[in-house]
Amino acid sequence: MPEDYVSPHREPHTPHTSPTTRTHHTQPTSHTQPTQPTQPTQPTQPTSHTQPAPPSAHIQPTPSGPHTVAVVGVGAAGTLTAVHLCETATRRRTPLDLVLIDPAPEAGRGVAYATPDPGHRLNVPTGGMSCYPDDPGHFTRWLCRHGEPTVTGGDFATRYRYGAYLADTLAQAIVRAHGVVSVRRMRTRAEDCAGTTDGRVVLGLADGTRLAADAAVLATGPAGPTAAWAPGELREAPGFIASPWASGALDGPLADGADVLLVGTGLTAVDLALTLDRPGRTVHAVSRNGLLPQPHALTPAGSMQAPEGLYGSSLEQLRRIVRHHVARSVRLHGDWRPALDSLRPHTARLWQDLTLEERAELISVDGALWNTHRHRMAPATAEAVARARTAKRLVVHAGSVTRAAVLDDGSLSVGLSGDRELNVGWVIDCTGPGRRPDGSLWGSLLASGTAVPGPLGMGVATLDGRLLAAEGRTGLPLYTLGSPRRGELWETTAVPEIRVQAAAVAQALLAPLAPRRRTSRRPLDGHGLALSTHAEAAAAYRTGLDRILKVRSGAEDALRRAVGLDPGFALGHAALALLGHECGAAVDVPRSLAEAQRCARERADERERSFVEVVTRRVHGDNGDTALVRHLEAHPADALALAAAVPTIAFSGVDDLDDAYALRLVERTSPAYDGHWFHTSLLAFLRQEQGRLHEAGELAHRALAAEPASGHAVHALTHVHYETGTHRAGRDWLERWVAGRGRGAVHRAHFSWHIALHELALDDPAAVRRRWFAQLAPGRVTGVRALVDSGSLLWRARLSDSWRGELPTSDVLDSVEADVLERPATAFTALHSAVTLTAAGDLTALRRLRDHASGADEVQRDVIAPLCDAFTALIEERFHEAALGLHSLLPVLRRVGGSSAQREVVEETLLYALTADGRSDAARLLLDARLQRTHSPRDLRLLSQLPT
Repeated sequence: MPEDYVSPHREPHTPHTSPTTRTHHTQPTSHTQPTQPTQPTQPTQPTSHTQPAPPSAHIQPTPSGPHTVAVVGVGAAGTLTAVHLCETATRRRTPLDLVLIDPAPEAGRGVAYATPDPGHRLNVPTGGMSCYPDDPGHFTRWLCRHGEPTVTGGDFATRYRYGAYLADTLAQAIVRAHGVVSVRRMRTRAEDCAGTTDGRVVLGLADGTRLAADAAVLATGPAGPTAAWAPGELREAPGFIASPWASGALDGPLADGADVLLVGTGLTAVDLALTLDRPGRTVHAVSRNGLLPQPHALTPAGSMQAPEGLYGSSLEQLRRIVRHHVARSVRLHGDWRPALDSLRPHTARLWQDLTLEERAELISVDGALWNTHRHRMAPATAEAVARARTAKRLVVHAGSVTRAAVLDDGSLSVGLSGDRELNVGWVIDCTGPGRRPDGSLWGSLLASGTAVPGPLGMGVATLDGRLLAAEGRTGLPLYTLGSPRRGELWETTAVPEIRVQAAAVAQALLAPLAPRRRTSRRPLDGHGLALSTHAEAAAAYRTGLDRILKVRSGAEDALRRAVGLDPGFALGHAALALLGHECGAAVDVPRSLAEAQRCARERADERERSFVEVVTRRVHGDNGDTALVRHLEAHPADALALAAAVPTIAFSGVDDLDDAYALRLVERTSPAYDGHWFHTSLLAFLRQEQGRLHEAGELAHRALAAEPASGHAVHALTHVHYETGTHRAGRDWLERWVAGRGRGAVHRAHFSWHIALHELALDDPAAVRRRWFAQLAPGRVTGVRALVDSGSLLWRARLSDSWRGELPTSDVLDSVEADVLERPATAFTALHSAVTLTAAGDLTALRRLRDHASGADEVQRDVIAPLCDAFTALIEERFHEAALGLHSLLPVLRRVGGSSAQREVVEETLLYALTADGRSDAARLLLDARLQRTHSPRDLRLLSQLPT
């Protein structure tokens, strides 16, 4: 079966089940071995959807008040539904009683993800298997946090690990939903369903309980195989295995070495062929066409847009369009896969556009070819299959089973079309799921007319997931997803489709329920802007915002508290995403951003939605600065947005606009702040960037008089001291502040870096070394700050000959995550990554950074990529080339953001390259220009050392 396919827990033949349990957590996700399921029981007598529950039945009570939703089946489809129900209800603060019904010991596995065989891998890369359609990297990040730190979105995880991920994600969703969603886990089966007079449903359970619910989701997965193709003699033979994933089904073929025949050549057959492969055994596989699934490419070839003219076309026209599209893909990429992948988002609508006759023809004529190319093997799986075929341990046949007989020794003689005969010990049905949902529950629904077969008899008829009764009527509040919707959607059995359906079902079930609303006026932030949350969360948000504006620690914790108090608070999630993206805070940025987007759609005003859009664009590198400017023009009092726009100590600021735009932005927003210390602090910083140092100093002092803890004002005054050459006074003043008011500063390392810059300028190498080891060495500084401050200081000390011996750059690099180092999100981080890699002489990593920058946002392409080339030339001692490259970048360097003191490292590297290239005259001109800007004993020494 395809590894991205969802299968049900096959319900065991047990007369009794474990007692109903009530819990706020799921079973353990990594240590519990799941029990392989068996075949379902036969359908019970049908129950009409209008028939009330029998008086003698014990009806399981449901809590009075909260809406009750039952999810039948907690394989992958049911788990995804439960996750989205928990999270949607929590965001909306909608009380919900969620009942999960399934006898399986663990949620999330079903049949597809219960197999512990490490050879059974997903057939979709990890980047396509997230629980969340709007957060595709969620599964990959989960793997990185759970023992596989080097995994990428293009790798193929084991199916058992994916089951653990589903269970853990549900457990986390339940924990976060505590207080809003009550979760009950009932370890039993649902066997029938009836309606009530008030429009609810009553589920009859195998333990005799009848559960009343306001709605139910039937997440039962694909139907079991029917073995209709098998001759009667074969179906009755002891060596025939009709359900290979049932518990103990493979014990026989695993225990002996007899040859095996797999009927079917899809992904189920591939998995079983690998499981049963052993020396001395031949595994045969037969299907009408004899085609095995195609492999995924080792390296993806790229992506394509879907071709035009798809919609409204006949089947014959579609065939022609797809053939031309595939041919174009081969010409462009040397591979057909990008063409087929581009069709995936469109298949459901294309299927619905076809007539019933065309759909039937598509399945019979094109189905096998489509399936073998669309549902592929992981590369490692394909390699193992190829080895088995080369060794003749796996033999694939085209044809069908025509007859079978049990021989005297118990083995099977199986005839294939074309007068071929095989003698095998076992025949295993790998033909895939049946056309229609099975089991007693579905049997009762179909028999009563509560559910009717879907188009072409495939699945059941639904309207956006809600079951349709006879004559197309919507009857009971019953929903389904995944395989039962095959007739309606065709491509609907893979996780990327089911997760979208799960989110839609959650929305549909909760849409009619009014969330708890407060009658009081909305609370305000510290600048008079309304917040779409309650008073407690607003208070936590104001604390976080205040700490961000003061550049003090604790902002992240306060914002986490805000969204913990109100998970539906879009602005809180967006602020966390911004801190993680631009400030290196320990935030799961994609997760926070996805939460912000979901919350903004459900509960936010225009200003909050605009801010979420700003953060989204900045994270994705998609015209983020333009969106930020538009936002501030409409909402000038949004202090967090203004902080993000100004390149100071906290944020990189706008970078793809002209140099003076940030200043004009601050000046235009001035009326909204009326001399507030935060706004005055930003203006002070920008005035010093203009070179208006005296005015900048006055503004900084004014802001500090109003708020002595204002980190922005301190930062501005620090730059004034540095740019005016008052290094001793600046060093002493800043050291006093850091030891006093600055104790709670979130960027104390950066202020220490500024003190070290004064010490470098004073030509005091011993002080620089003491400062680095005491305040800037990894352990005291980590993450992005280690690059921006610690790494750049080491390189600047080496450039001016102020650090003798080996640079401890390896310590800095070890403290930074590989993604931050080689795939930075911003040009500002990329600049400092390049500097530190150059200090370490790591050419390989520098080239990887250059490759990343070449495909990243415009600033990284235009500035960082050529900067990496110049630094590479420097390491390789091609000093003339390095100097040319560095000199050409000086005029555009402001685009990376940050301050002139931070970007000065490139100018100092240019000075080093000029000196090493023997171009003393050019080096002297550069030093003279630097000394005209500011006095520096170090630069005077370097000037005196130049050859005359």
